[in-house]
Amino acid sequence: MKRSFSNGEGIKMMDQKKEPSVDRQDDSSGPMREALQTVSSACVACDLCQKECAFLRKYGKPKEIADRYDPSRKEDEAMAFECSLCGLCTSVCPEGIDSAGLFLQMRREAVRRGGGDYPEHAALRGYERRGASHTYSYYGLPEGCDTVFFPGCTLSGTRSKKVILAYQRLKEKIPSLGIVLDCCMKPSHDLGREEHFTAMFEEMRDYLAGHGVKRVIVACPNCHRMFARYGKALSTKSIYEVLAEDGTDGTGPITDTVTVHDPCVTRFEEQIHQSVRQLIMGKGYKIEEMPHTGKRTLCCGEGGAVLALAPDLAGSWGRLRQDEAAGRKVVTYCAGCANILAKRVPTAHLLDTLWTGEAGAGGKAKVTKAPFTYWKRLRLKKWFKKHVPAAISRERTFTGKEQQKKGGMTKLLIFLLFLAVVIATVKISGVSRYLEQQTLRTWIESYGALAPIAYMCVYAVAPALFLPGLPITIVGGILFGPLWGVVYTIISSTVGACVAFLVSRYLARQWVEGQLKSPRWRRLDAGVEKHGWKVVAFTRLIPLFPFNLLNYAFGLTKIGFRQYAVTTFLCMLPACIAFIVFSSSLLDVIRGKVSVTFVIGLVLVILVSMFPLFYRRYKAKRGEEGPV
Repeated sequence: MKRSFSNGEGIKMMDQKKEPSVDRQDDSSGPMREALQTVSSACVACDLCQKECAFLRKYGKPKEIADRYDPSRKEDEAMAFECSLCGLCTSVCPEGIDSAGLFLQMRREAVRRGGGDYPEHAALRGYERRGASHTYSYYGLPEGCDTVFFPGCTLSGTRSKKVILAYQRLKEKIPSLGIVLDCCMKPSHDLGREEHFTAMFEEMRDYLAGHGVKRVIVACPNCHRMFARYGKALSTKSIYEVLAEDGTDGTGPITDTVTVHDPCVTRFEEQIHQSVRQLIMGKGYKIEEMPHTGKRTLCCGEGGAVLALAPDLAGSWGRLRQDEAAGRKVVTYCAGCANILAKRVPTAHLLDTLWTGEAGAGGKAKVTKAPFTYWKRLRLKKWFKKHVPAAISRERTFTGKEQQKKGGMTKLLIFLLFLAVVIATVKISGVSRYLEQQTLRTWIESYGALAPIAYMCVYAVAPALFLPGLPITIVGGILFGPLWGVVYTIISSTVGACVAFLVSRYLARQWVEGQLKSPRWRRLDAGVEKHGWKVVAFTRLIPLFPFNLLNYAFGLTKIGFRQYAVTTFLCMLPACIAFIVFSSSLLDVIRGKVSVTFVIGLVLVILVSMFPLFYRRYKAKRGEEGPV
């Protein structure tokens, strides 16, 4: 007998078999207990879902996972965040079990217990926060408006002109059409931040309903899922369904063959699948379907924010999609999927195909890349404020229980302003005569060997005490110059890294293990076991991990101390040289003089900072994942 589910969330069964074979934590939430019991009793332990899913092949059948799950174990907490929540397991399950709903509940349980706050998700949370902020949001509701167009965040940034075209086409059919630029909050939903998601989404939903809106037309499949599931009185329709009602126009018939990637969030939305294909074929394209399509579609690799925590799993889905495309051009109707798949195979968004012609279908349409997407969103907001005859409008200020954080650009502007004020103050006050580089270095030399020894001792203990190394590095460049500054800094920073390594390995292993909660640290251990010193080199050259904690983390791995020390020394040297050369001339800048040394140092710092970008692009071209 098939089971019925409560909208993919709590997982309710029509009938119950036996209770799970293991005891549950008494303080687990009700939905969590119900989800575990449902999957444990309903799963027949066949291997149909495992054959389709790399995540289940890694962790076991749904019943096995449910029976051994312990929310207090950090391994089980991390596991849930490696599921893409794509729902393919439900699609192939003979019992119709919503295993993805179980893993979503596990994420919520982790957050409820104070966990699940992984630094790898910070960028995604920031992206969501900006999308729902006063700066980027805009609601424009004309007189008598009962329908709004909700384009979503990614499409608005990457294809702002297509959003305007889409709005204009819809407005021809719906003269009183309104516009809503906001975030549907799906990132918080999928990260298990249920309280924040509920507060933010319901405020948006209630505002729209309270101002007479009855229908939301969405362009983003993720937004469609959120509104369809939680919109209550608001009816939800995809723009592709609306466009398909009247056929297509544009550049005329094009004879070519494409294949279609259905975003996993539309897995069970057959009407959307049909409408999309109708639009594509209406442009003259022949469609050749991939093995996984429609209800059995694959995740592009971005679903559930897995790419940040488990790039190996995300990459496996992307590679499978690449193989199934078999060189054919891919058309999808999710801007996020288009961004991810385009790294592996020529991919176009459906709106590119409809309104850019052959260039769009071939994945060659002009698409805005980050960080310029934020500028495009601001321009788009400005356009709508000018062209929508809004009787009611607002820019969202509601933030739930979270404080809005200043963006990186704001912080940069504040820093530059501070630097300008310092330079002006130095010039006006006459303090510059005390900041002569040679005067300071003569003063340091008067202390003989004591000065560099004191500097090196401070730097050597800084990593073990989790003190930031960059300020100390800058001081070293100022006081000792580009040559001796590099010598003293690289020696002492290597000693400090080795001290932390030895403390972790022999003195504080249990404490260090308690600090390393993120799944990436387990990947680090696995990477060292597989690649050895290459992982040390990678993490020193590509600073994706916090430096101080990384030193402790390596102490828990099996790498030899000598390999660790030598690789650390050699691979920290490029960044050390760059920052010392840069900082050795900072006093000249404060005094209002830009020296050749400063320019060289600035160029070196920029090059070192771009290592991660170069690496990611190199790996993306080769279709590979990093060693960790």
